Amino acid sequence: MRNLLFIYNPKAGKGNIANHLDAIVDIFTKAGYRVTIYPTQCRGDGEVTAREWSKDFDRIVCAGGDGTLDEIVTGLMTSGVRIPIGYLPTGSTNDFARSIGIPRTPKRAAQRAVSDNLFKCDLGKFNDRYFVYVAAFGLFTDVTYETDQGMKNIFGYTAYVAEAIRRLPAARSIPLRITYDDKVIKDSFIVGLVTNSDSVGGMKAIPGPDVELDDGIFEVMLIREPDSILDYNLIGPAILDRRIRSDNVICFKCSRLSFESDEPIPWNLDGEFGGMADRAEIINMHEAAEFVI
Repeated sequence: MRNLLFIYNPKAGKGNIANHLDAIVDIFTKAGYRVTIYPTQCRGDGEVTAREWSKDFDRIVCAGGDGTLDEIVTGLMTSGVRIPIGYLPTGSTNDFARSIGIPRTPKRAAQRAVSDNLFKCDLGKFNDRYFVYVAAFGLFTDVTYETDQGMKNIFGYTAYVAEAIRRLPAARSIPLRITYDDKVIKDSFIVGLVTNSDSVGGMKAIPGPDVELDDGIFEVMLIREPDSILDYNLIGPAILDRRIRSDNVICFKCSRLSFESDEPIPWNLDGEFGGMADRAEIINMHEAAEFVI
C-alpha cells in the first residue's frame, strides 16, 4: 500500500472537519492508501510536521484554510521532498481552492485528493519563505490573521470586511522603492498585493483578467495613498473593474520583483503573518509544486 499523511487543522472554519473524519479516511483507504492522521496543535505546526515527516509518504493531504495549506507547502519545499499535495478547503475564505476548482464539500474534496489528476502550479518565494498564492503588505493585510476566529466561524468573509472597515481610520502610507523588469517605482503606498490566484479575499476581480497559475508570472497591484476624497472614491471601482482608471491603482505582471523600505514592515503570506522585512525579494517558482485537483 502507498502511504498518505493527512494533516488537518481542527480549528479551521467552523471546526466541522471532525464530523467528516471517518468518511474522509474511508475514502483515502479505499483508494489504496495507508493513512497517518495528524491534527495540528498550534500555528506553524503543520509546516514542521510536513517538513519532518513527508519523506516517509507518497502523498500528503491537508485540511484547513489557506494558512494551513501555506504551512504544508512551505514544509514540503524546505524539506526537499516533492510529493503530490491534496487539499480539503475547510477554512473561511479558501481563495486557492476556488482558483484551482477544488470542491468545498469535504467528501468530494477527499475524493479529488486521491485522484490521479495532478496540476503543476507556480509558487512564490518571499526571501527565504514560500507562499502559495498571495504576498501582501499595507492596509487590511493583517485583517485575515487578526480577525477573531469566532467571528470568522460565524460570519465568514463578512468578518474580514467588518474588521477592515474598523481599521480604515488608522491607514498609513509606506514609502517604497519597487524594482521589476528593469523598472523602478518610488512612491508611498497603502496596499500592495503580489498574487498567483484568480481570487483574493473572496473576490475574483482583484487579481485582474487572464490569470494563469502555471505561467511563471505574478499579478501585482499597488495602491498609492490618495490625495483627496475623490481619489478614494475611484480606488474601489478601479480595483474591481480594470476598465475604470485611477492614477492611484497600479497593476502589472512580472516574474520577479523587490520591495525596499526605510524600516521593516509587516507582510501577509497566504492570509497569515509573514514577518517583518525592510527588503523583500519575491520570485515566481515556476511549476514548483504538484497539486491534486
